[in-house]
Amino acid sequence: MTIDMAHFSPWSGLAGGALIGLAAVLMMGLQGRVAGVSGIVGGILRPARGDVGWRLGFVLGLIVGVAIDCAAAGVCWFASDLPIEIAASPALLVVAGLLVGFGTRLGRGCTSGHGVCGLARLSRRSMAATAVFMASGFLTVFVMRHVMGGL
Repeated sequence: MTIDMAHFSPWSGLAGGALIGLAAVLMMGLQGRVAGVSGIVGGILRPARGDVGWRLGFVLGLIVGVAIDCAAAGVCWFASDLPIEIAASPALLVVAGLLVGFGTRLGRGCTSGHGVCGLARLSRRSMAATAVFMASGFLTVFVMRHVMGGL
């Protein structure tokens, strides 16, 4: 994957990051809940009484937010003329998705929960989890590109 430097804007990334941070602060401050996507979606799959509405609203907000951003930018990943190449086989993608799901259960949270919310709260567990996420990602890219020849 390469970055199209002609259309790269660090300002949009900065604004997006600030909005994610603001959303996490508001969710913690107003609801006392961590904005970890895997935990929110997991709660929809195994619902507790009276706990599904806000979770569905959160997930719907993620989808609507992308739609609003696409409309504002005039370019969407699902309606773009940019070439999108997925070099992995469908089986590898399924295995990778299952491993990510297993990892979020094992680590008791995902990158958004630990990396955004947990680090902001100076949680030692989240610091350790985020370090493991990042190291695992670096190691996976290295092995896939340099050891296995770019599968």
